[in-house]
Amino acid sequence: MFRLLDTALPPPAELLPPDDHACGGVVTFEGRVRDHHAGRAVIALDYEAYEPLALAEGQAILDEAAARFGAVRVAAAHRQGSLVPGEVAVVVVAAAPHRQEAFAACRWIIDEIKERLPVWKREHYADGASEWVGCGCHRNGEQS
Repeated sequence: MFRLLDTALPPPAELLPPDDHACGGVVTFEGRVRDHHAGRAVIALDYEAYEPLALAEGQAILDEAAARFGAVRVAAAHRQGSLVPGEVAVVVVAAAPHRQEAFAACRWIIDEIKERLPVWKREHYADGASEWVGCGCHRNGEQS
């Protein structure tokens, strides 16, 4: 199940309870807000999402992972709203009979989330400036 939350993300075991004894490999990924980006000190970050599309696309990514990696169980959640460095922004969990499938599914899911999920981030810097990053739509205050 994919979740989009405006509160602290639940621990991985709440996203994907370990109730399937056929899964010997469980891989989790936590993406945290960094205190720097491109040589600048980051003091905060805002995530904005188009929620209906983000939920649908997030679930599509998980469904595709389940189809692509076989007997794998997957879940993920992404934050929206304002975060500070150190806070968890995204969590991915993949469980499979063997570690290879679990690692592959977890990596594939976070890569697809970064590429496809309609969630955008605006970084706030220590010098008082702020900028949308990673969306290709704003650069130095201009649209591209």
